[in-house]
Amino acid sequence: MQPVAARQSETEPTAQPIIRVRGLVKRYGAVTAVDGVDLAVNPGEVFGILGPNGAGKTTTIEMIEGLRPPDGGSIEVAGVDVVHHPERIKHRIGVQLQKTALFEELTVRELLGLFATLYLTDASRSRIDGLLDRVSLTEKATARVSTLSGGQLQRLSLAIALVNDPDIVFLDEPTTGLDPAARRNLWDIIGSLKAEKRTVVLTTHYMEEAEALCDRVAIMDYGRVLACDAPRRLIAQLGPAATIWATLDGPALDEAALRSLPGVTSAQFVDGEVELQTEDPETALTALLQRVRQAGGQVERLTVTSATLEDVFLHYTGRRLRE
Repeated sequence: MQPVAARQSETEPTAQPIIRVRGLVKRYGAVTAVDGVDLAVNPGEVFGILGPNGAGKTTTIEMIEGLRPPDGGSIEVAGVDVVHHPERIKHRIGVQLQKTALFEELTVRELLGLFATLYLTDASRSRIDGLLDRVSLTEKATARVSTLSGGQLQRLSLAIALVNDPDIVFLDEPTTGLDPAARRNLWDIIGSLKAEKRTVVLTTHYMEEAEALCDRVAIMDYGRVLACDAPRRLIAQLGPAATIWATLDGPALDEAALRSLPGVTSAQFVDGEVELQTEDPETALTALLQRVRQAGGQVERLTVTSATLEDVFLHYTGRRLRE
């Protein structure tokens, strides 16, 4: 399927973007990993790049971070031309990579102190212990890095990303492989960064994560941005607010009768099951139950589903993200 043109937010940002990317391209031989990406990230927002593995998410943010040179396009971060001066943004950004090689024989406190020293920032014990407390690793301060669990390593990587007190924090799939409790813990930390007015850019292939955390998301596939807006606006653009599925027992109702129900925008039978699209689920559901009772029937099974970012991804790509 050919990618469709990206849909940008209808709302113009009120502040100058802190990150501006235009026409970004990265090729590896005959493969174009990033194909003309345009992005604008506003100060203080949590901006998500959503897409499957191989969509170009990691390559895109590594170019924005100055870790990988682009083959085309421009990148401006906090007023700095990253393509020509990548070293100038190092003290403004914090980076949590998808995979990080750490000095495993150091203790957690020693490792954070080392990174603070490398950044020429405050490496005092009180400062380091404050970072450990922030990411809930105080009890692991004297433990060797090699003994940490996957979730603890992710939190340590986040503490390292914050060691230079950055204005902009990049998180590359920060919750991949974590259990639900560890994932929720990282969500809370990301929420605290937003509360401090820091800008957060994260990549993810978890729909619920993007909906829960992000002010805006860019949906990316095959190296292109297909849509970019607030999750709720992307979902609203699909049309109906909800879908009602019902299995009926008793006298049959035709599609015309179902379409005439209050709140229903469309109706059809799919494999013997009623499918109703509606902008007003409560009204449509009440009307359906009343009509079925009036006809002398009953509802055997009923399901109401709301549109999600998964549906948005399906709309733009023709496939589900989990595929």
